[in-house]
Amino acid sequence: MEDRITSSNKNEEELNSEYSLRPQKLSEYIGQDKVKERLSIFIQAAKNRGEALDHALLYGPPGLGKTTLANIIAKEMSGNLKVTSGPAIERAGDLAAILTTLNDNDVLFIDEIHRLNRSVEEILYPAMEDYALDIVIGKGASAKSIRIDLPKFTLIGATTRIGMLTAPLRDRFGVLCSMEYYTDTQLKEIIVRSASILDCEMTEEGAFEIARRSRGTPRIANRLLKRVRDYSEVKGNNVVDIDAARAALELLEVDSQGFDRIDNGILEAIIDNFNGGPVGIETLAYFIGEEFDTIEDVYEPYLLQRGFIVRTPRGRVATDKAYKHLGRSKTKNNGDVRQSSLFDK
Repeated sequence: MEDRITSSNKNEEELNSEYSLRPQKLSEYIGQDKVKERLSIFIQAAKNRGEALDHALLYGPPGLGKTTLANIIAKEMSGNLKVTSGPAIERAGDLAAILTTLNDNDVLFIDEIHRLNRSVEEILYPAMEDYALDIVIGKGASAKSIRIDLPKFTLIGATTRIGMLTAPLRDRFGVLCSMEYYTDTQLKEIIVRSASILDCEMTEEGAFEIARRSRGTPRIANRLLKRVRDYSEVKGNNVVDIDAARAALELLEVDSQGFDRIDNGILEAIIDNFNGGPVGIETLAYFIGEEFDTIEDVYEPYLLQRGFIVRTPRGRVATDKAYKHLGRSKTKNNGDVRQSSLFDK
């Protein structure tokens, strides 16, 4: 999964280079218009009152710009950005060490906040509400609690699974922003901007061809742009046009829908092995050779969003679009579908 060109998770190359492609101002940020409008109002209101921005929760699929928005918010509030993740904060002391280094108007960004340890999460409650940190020193009868005042900071949490957040934590966020997949037109704007930063010559048609295969995700769009640029430099005329884009993406096994080998393998398994479904996620994972939570978190959301599969109480079902995409014709269920339930809970 780590090697998928269409994966929305970061790879090592992007960790080193993506900051140069990220917008630094809210006005430069492309897409997510509703989120931008809300944040611009809340930021301006907080600045007018001389207060820190209320804590914000950004939720949605990976690769849509949650970290970028956190960086922009920190700059707009004239503060610094501290980035960490839920799994990285293992103990309450880890969180305390981070919080005590913050200054007024700084932004603490916690990625995958739904994976916070419950004991750490409880320490976070007074920090969010009262800007204070309660620490217990000692054990047993000699234990005592001390309270440390914290600066007026802003916590920005990011999650791909908002349903896994506990209600007490979710309720402490004053700003909730749902991040949506981007349109092809928006992705085209992002690709043109990135190409300019990378000093890459590109045609409008080439940019759109990459955009429509980028699964609605800017991170994937920028990744595909870099690979198409490599192809055009070696095999083409040093210009990312539609021919170079199509040839490079065909080489990368990214089809016209933005699906790769595994996406198409999921559709083929549902249609060919289970007569179009329904089929449970665990059975599907067995046929694909992936963990069922990987299919649920990484592959399935885009297939659902594009309408190629639907979820039913009995399992996943392929739609007419999936049959048409694979060039299959529908046949009557012959009983194989019922067998799929034996593997699933």
